[in-house]
Amino acid sequence: MKEDRFLVGILIAVTLLVVASLAVFFTQKGTITYLPEDTPEGIVHNYVLALQEGDYERAYAYLADKEHKPSYDTFQRDILSNQMGVRDAGIQVNDVIMLKDTAQVELTMIEVSSGLFPSDYRYTEIALLIEQNGAWKLLQMPYFYWSWNWYQAEE
Repeated sequence: MKEDRFLVGILIAVTLLVVASLAVFFTQKGTITYLPEDTPEGIVHNYVLALQEGDYERAYAYLADKEHKPSYDTFQRDILSNQMGVRDAGIQVNDVIMLKDTAQVELTMIEVSSGLFPSDYRYTEIALLIEQNGAWKLLQMPYFYWSWNWYQAEE
């Protein structure tokens, strides 16, 4: 009889732990938020988050106003054609090198592979930004978040 009560107690404790773990998982899932937009690293973070959230208008607003800037339709089409990469990759902001009106942000790119034994692949890339009218704007981002033909003269 005592063994039955002990077993029931263990089962209740395990059930409570599982419920608590699930509650923490689902409440923490959507906690990534936008950062202030007054630093190059904030712009890079917000651009990537906007793409991951599907807020393409916001992401497009972070692009520099330079010659050969893609149209919004081209931007959205290019991003959507690579949507799986955007969703399966992440970034970690490392160092920021600031010059007069430009900035170079070093990023660790994190690509997650799926399968029986999922793993991640990390490598370093650079994001380039320029200050325009008091705001930081993107000139270049790594693959998944950028298209090779943006800001290129059409031939």
